[in-house]
Amino acid sequence: MSGSALYQVPEGPLCLAGPIARPEPGTLPLRGDMAHIALAGTHLAAHYVVPHIRQIGDEGAVLHLASRADSDVVATLAAGTNFELLDIVGDWAWGCLGPDGPSGYIKGDCLSSASA
Repeated sequence: MSGSALYQVPEGPLCLAGPIARPEPGTLPLRGDMAHIALAGTHLAAHYVVPHIRQIGDEGAVLHLASRADSDVVATLAAGTNFELLDIVGDWAWGCLGPDGPSGYIKGDCLSSASA
């Protein structure tokens, strides 16, 4: 299943009215260059991405704040957990559990080979 069945591009012009507090890292799926499509009406990003829904593989996964094994851990994800994949960065996958987070990086090989 792709995220396009769950998330639609908002209708009409996308604009922000006034300042928005930047969320803490590891919370909302928002980076300097892109954000989850569900945030299009509330947070400014250069690109908005419709996620690909994947599942965490049999070994589970550790969700990191950055694409490095020594970065802070945001969460530990159990096998079979749905993961909304937004970007691939080398050996790492950036995504979230949903548009409300948490978000971060997991090793790409932690994803199941079959999509949800």
